[in-house]
Amino acid sequence: MSANDFFQTALFIVVLIAIAVPLGRYMTAVLDGSSVVVRKIGRPVEHLIYRLAGIDEQAEMSWKTYAVATLLFNALGILIVYGFLRLQQWLPANPQGLGPMTPDAAFNTAVSFVTNTNWQDYTPESTVSYLTQMVALTVQNFLSAATGIAVVVALIRGFARHTATTIGNFWVDLTRITLYILAPLSIVLAVFFIGQGVIQNFKSYEDVPTLQVTTYQVPKTDTQGNPIKDAKGNAVMQDVKADKQTIAMGPVASQEAIKMLGTNGGGFFNANSAHPYENPTPLTNFVQILAMLAIPAALCVVFGRMVGDHRQGYAVLAAMTIAFAVACWGEISAEQSGNRSFDALHVDQTASALQAGGNAEGKEVRFGIAQSGIFTVATTAASCGAVDNTHDSLTPMGGFVPLLLIQLGEVIYGGVGSGLYGMLVFALLAVFVAGLMIGRTPEYVGKKIESFEMKMVSIAILVTPFLVLVGASIGVLSPLGTAGIANPGPHGFTEILYAFSSAANNNGSAFAGLSVNTPFYNVLLAIAMWFGRFSTIVPVLAIAGALANKKRIAVTAGTLPTHGPLFVVLLLGTLVLVGALTYVPALALGPVVEHLQMISGH
Repeated sequence: MSANDFFQTALFIVVLIAIAVPLGRYMTAVLDGSSVVVRKIGRPVEHLIYRLAGIDEQAEMSWKTYAVATLLFNALGILIVYGFLRLQQWLPANPQGLGPMTPDAAFNTAVSFVTNTNWQDYTPESTVSYLTQMVALTVQNFLSAATGIAVVVALIRGFARHTATTIGNFWVDLTRITLYILAPLSIVLAVFFIGQGVIQNFKSYEDVPTLQVTTYQVPKTDTQGNPIKDAKGNAVMQDVKADKQTIAMGPVASQEAIKMLGTNGGGFFNANSAHPYENPTPLTNFVQILAMLAIPAALCVVFGRMVGDHRQGYAVLAAMTIAFAVACWGEISAEQSGNRSFDALHVDQTASALQAGGNAEGKEVRFGIAQSGIFTVATTAASCGAVDNTHDSLTPMGGFVPLLLIQLGEVIYGGVGSGLYGMLVFALLAVFVAGLMIGRTPEYVGKKIESFEMKMVSIAILVTPFLVLVGASIGVLSPLGTAGIANPGPHGFTEILYAFSSAANNNGSAFAGLSVNTPFYNVLLAIAMWFGRFSTIVPVLAIAGALANKKRIAVTAGTLPTHGPLFVVLLLGTLVLVGALTYVPALALGPVVEHLQMISGH
């Protein structure tokens, strides 16, 4: 990394931590009900919502009831989104007259947005109407993000409470998170984006004249659309002039704000955050990266404050920050090195040379390699999936970093809620391993970690690798899976592995070389998204219920401190050993082989 790369990374981390601490304090006050915003300012609106929905805000739930409410609410969300996608041709706010999605694509998209994955195998500006974007997709951006935060708050209550049978009320948590956290932040961010040039309108798409007229030839056809041929049987060609371009419009800024804050990632346009109407300037790019990670980082502060020991939260935050910095170094270094077998200057065709200026393929000039690298790390460390560059154009090691970050479960800051509860699952595993080493019953934040918790930890950690590796195997072995590969060899394998890693871990980004808008991939990836999300959430809530029911034990001389440098190292070691090593054989067949081919000149 150059001095400039180091400075940009360090600046981002400093600003992120500076935002996370006060935001974490505010979120804690909202979630425990002590904030003046909850008690007075927003109270009439919140109370009205409960009355209309028939919710008793004083009635708390056991972990099983909380889990059932979470599952049913999200299942209902799938039905609603699916309905909008299939019926949008008859609904208002569709100035382009866009038709319905196919059943398999609508199913995939509905599951995708409800699970906070936002996997998009379609072109939004030519497929989805304004109403569907706003009422179906953007609403789910709020609700799926609120669901993730609600689950981690329930887990934190499990640590904070003792001899309790309840972990909160899902409906109250969902309402307060949406009303007092996500909505206000999104409004502020949307206004900022509009000021920077992100569009926000309901206009029909506009045809504008191009600066140059392009002339090309196409076959001439008869009235039935059949090509006309000459006496020799050759197609008769005719000149066609292209002198205009259709520019897509729409309410972009409002969706862009929650897309980033909720680590959703679904773009209004197919180019996502590489599109100038979504991400017009280097400043908006920097702010979008901050927006992705602000709430996940703040939740670490929430954890420390709610369990009564700020150091516990800062220890987890420190582990995440160290891992993030290392990932940024690896990503930017790989892209700055470029392709070592590509002599960009044609000075010596026999020698291996660095690609001049690094690997700029697939990157926006207005962002450059450094900001593109930080964005790539942030969007895959979080379960966001928004992109400001083409991941398929990354160098082999540049693609290895985001793929590995996804496969680790996106716990390095991670998605809103899902990142922290994923990291706390690894923390429980870390103290369990430490307990085995010193011959003591493992403890974490004053709670004994026993067999039930470890069974749930095992399920939460193993379910996503199972979905990824089994799904990728089916994709590689099936003709329907390999038919979509545009790049054969190890890169094509990486494309399939990345697709299932992204789906099962609810990321949503993709290697663009794989055609996945087929019934085979739409159904298979939707299954991976659903079980990747909720087969983790249910065990996490079970852990919350078990911990809440336990007594808090006093700290003794034999207690392993979980708030210092030793625990940070132990947590990172557990994450690498358990999380990363699971995927070593698959990674060796994909980006590692491709890297070796690159440096050998193939």
